[in-house]
Amino acid sequence: MDEYKVKGLTCANCTRELQEEINKLPSGESASLSYNTGKLKIENSVDINRVKKILLSDGAYIESEDHQHEYQHHSDVNWVVLLSVSVFFYIAGFIMDSTFNEYMAIGMFLAATVLSGYKTFLKGLKNLSKLKFNIETLMTIALIGALGIGEWKEGALVAILFGLNEYLEGLGMQKARKSMEKLLEIAPKEATILVDGVEQIVSIKSLKVGQIVLVRSGTKIPSDGIVIDGKSSVNEAAITGEAMPVEKAINEPVYGGSINNEGILKIKITKAYEDSSLAKILHLVEEAQETKTPTELFINKFAKYYTPLIMIIAALVMIIPPLTLNGNWGDWFYQGLAVLIVGCPCALVLSSPIAIVSGITKNARNGILIKGGVFLEQLGKVTVLAFDKTGTLTKGEPYVEDYIAYDPSFLQLTASIEKNSSHPIAKAILKKAQGLSLTEPEEMTTVSGSGIVAKIDGVTYFLGNEAHVKEHLSKDDVNKQIQQYKARGMTLVILASNQKILGIMGISDEVREESADVISALHSVGIRQTIMLTGDHESTAEKVAQKVGVSSYFASLLPDQKVEKIKELSKAEKVAMIGDGINDAPALATADLGIAMGKGTDSAIETADIVLMQDHLGKLPTAIKSAKKVNFIIKLNIILALGLKLIALLLTIPGLLTLWIAILSDMGATILVTLISLTVLYDRK
Repeated sequence: MDEYKVKGLTCANCTRELQEEINKLPSGESASLSYNTGKLKIENSVDINRVKKILLSDGAYIESEDHQHEYQHHSDVNWVVLLSVSVFFYIAGFIMDSTFNEYMAIGMFLAATVLSGYKTFLKGLKNLSKLKFNIETLMTIALIGALGIGEWKEGALVAILFGLNEYLEGLGMQKARKSMEKLLEIAPKEATILVDGVEQIVSIKSLKVGQIVLVRSGTKIPSDGIVIDGKSSVNEAAITGEAMPVEKAINEPVYGGSINNEGILKIKITKAYEDSSLAKILHLVEEAQETKTPTELFINKFAKYYTPLIMIIAALVMIIPPLTLNGNWGDWFYQGLAVLIVGCPCALVLSSPIAIVSGITKNARNGILIKGGVFLEQLGKVTVLAFDKTGTLTKGEPYVEDYIAYDPSFLQLTASIEKNSSHPIAKAILKKAQGLSLTEPEEMTTVSGSGIVAKIDGVTYFLGNEAHVKEHLSKDDVNKQIQQYKARGMTLVILASNQKILGIMGISDEVREESADVISALHSVGIRQTIMLTGDHESTAEKVAQKVGVSSYFASLLPDQKVEKIKELSKAEKVAMIGDGINDAPALATADLGIAMGKGTDSAIETADIVLMQDHLGKLPTAIKSAKKVNFIIKLNIILALGLKLIALLLTIPGLLTLWIAILSDMGATILVTLISLTVLYDRK
């Protein structure tokens, strides 16, 4: 399927109609034209020249054509100039109407009408010849009718206001698109590779796995890799949305799109750019704009029937009062023309896309990757959040929570035995013993499943769990301490010699510093229940649940039991599941919404509907608040768009609806819908 960038799309409703025309072409059934992104996706077997003609019928064109940027710029400038001149002629006509010759005033009004309305008029005539009734057709009929009954002043004002309305409508979406394009520009264009010590500048797309790149201070890291030389702090905001720099040294991973703050880094590329975290993020963000939410699909369907319905109402307004109530034919014909203008569904169709694009863009800037408008809408409706424990509410790394030493050398001996081990518990012990002088064991044997037997300074020591040192657990105070640690949900590490127990250490999975604050913030933004699902035993789960403040928890769950629990919760509530994107894949897929933590890991990006690139929960409440705001704004926009039109229609009952009030009702709705939607983008919270 080919993809083209399309410029000159004037409104959401017009874009929908253009897509419908393209869909009628041979092999064009699957074609899609997105007003949000300005992109056309189409099978390569479709006649592109026929597509161009359809686009041109609405003033749109494929960007690859010559002078596209200049054309768009001049088109915008010319449109503003035409409207300005039209306003000048209108004001001049208004003055002449009261002070000079009436015919000169009519000439000025006609000039204003032609300058600001000729494009609409020509499109409308074409559509009328095809019996295609859209806003241009309705405006053309209204203009012909107004001029036919001598309403020169009103006809000119309608043409000017409609032109201004179309310009402002395009401008609003353009703002949202530019914000998204700016986000997508963070990808670097070139890289400096080292070949036999010689620097070469190459295109980012030509980078290969294993190549060495040189990244100087202030420049972007071209793709995911490992630091092989140098030390620096790196700004990873492009990936995580976090402004604080992260220190990087040899053997540490870096992400494409990150900025090297100081010094020079040599990086070995581990992923070609198209497979990098940044490329996947940008691709998914771009795709996210093109997905339609259930609300958008409903609005588009409604818009198809709205215009014909208004035309029927307009015809009834023109005919029924004169026939049944002895109304004046001229007056009610004028009222009917005004009703026709109310038939424009543009503000209604625009009520959703700008808010959706703004919401996706704002969250992407914060390192929250939402894969589509439908997921943004779902996030705003979630009432229950289910959390995995390990790696989500906790760090997923063991740490020494507490220990008791029956011998002063306990910690030093324990760390000496573990000093050469890469086991996570060994790392936690070494971290606790940091600064102590360690001894190299003379002999060391690993006993599978229970611990280590080591000899230091001629003394044999046993380090491990209860089973490993059971012969030495006769003392009541030792057993009492063990039971206390177990009751607190700790994993035990015990050191003993042939004569006695030297000490007991309680190892836990460290709770993330932000977890308790995040849970509290989630409840404050409208989440009714926070539930922890874990495979750990009851005592550990209870301890973590109490520390972080979740509403409830379920312990000792196997992966399939987590899935069943999610299904059970989903029967009555909108449920989102938050996990690491690897172990929790089934539960993430089962929930109404899957949210993964991953700081760019492939599995996290691929598994979930939403990815928290920071690898912590800190920005989740902000994302939910943003999603709720988007949903509220869309509802408000629909009410405003339909409400202003309903008020205009009700004015026909006392015969007060005028052409300029009709166009102002649509224009007012368009401006309000656009401005309100853009508040999502510029909301600093």
